[in-house]
Amino acid sequence: MRGLVILTAAAAGLLFLPPAISAEKAAHPEPARWSFEGIFGTYDKAQLRRGYEVYAGVCSGCHSLRLVAYRNLKEIGYSVEQIEKIAAEKEVPGDPDEEGEPTTRKAIPSDKFVPPFANANAARAANNGALPPDLSLMVKARLGGPGYVHALLTSYGKKLPKFEMDAHGKIKKDRDKKPIPFKMGDGLEYNPLFPGGKIAMAPPLSDEAIEYTDKTKATVPQMSRDVVAFLQWAADPWLEDRKRLGVKAILFLILLSGLLFAWKRKVWADVH
Repeated sequence: MRGLVILTAAAAGLLFLPPAISAEKAAHPEPARWSFEGIFGTYDKAQLRRGYEVYAGVCSGCHSLRLVAYRNLKEIGYSVEQIEKIAAEKEVPGDPDEEGEPTTRKAIPSDKFVPPFANANAARAANNGALPPDLSLMVKARLGGPGYVHALLTSYGKKLPKFEMDAHGKIKKDRDKKPIPFKMGDGLEYNPLFPGGKIAMAPPLSDEAIEYTDKTKATVPQMSRDVVAFLQWAADPWLEDRKRLGVKAILFLILLSGLLFAWKRKVWADVH
């Protein structure tokens, strides 16, 4: 009987497992609330579609999404016709022609999202030596999950304190006599939420950077929350199914525990 109680508690705990964390030490952002949080949380399909629009209009120029296929967009409300149109805008390697030469073809719904660069070297060459990471599992790879990624995207624009240089070109203290943690290098941006404070990605979002099809005002916080929700879905598309299954399992175990307790009372009634 005690084992069943422990098993029930363990099953409930599986629904609240934290996301995988990065080995890097990063600042902890303020908690943010999301529709998919909690045991009964679900994805907001309208938000996911807006998030895809942000990814397609802003992020896809540098970041790949290699674990997601175009046909998966049906799960967030896109029609087959819309998906076919989206996929057809990209080209993928095709079968060799009769002379063995490589060819290309338009992408189809079963293809994975086409990456923005042909290979890692091309990606580095286009980004000052930095390799833009794939975003398929980014939300789960960072300590703090979606809240951290949202805070990171909205923490640009903060300036380093004013400082002076000594005769050897080294950083001195600022006017308030507080030590400056580091000097920014070429091609780097200051973001206090990124490990080390230096990030090679320029601020990706700006107000009205895209125009939402549902006419939502495209502010930086709005776009950040939408694209983070989309990336959460990309990393965990089975979240809702897992939660439904978990609830059913817990209810079953509770019912089974009650039946076994009643059976135990009946069997041992004469003893007591």
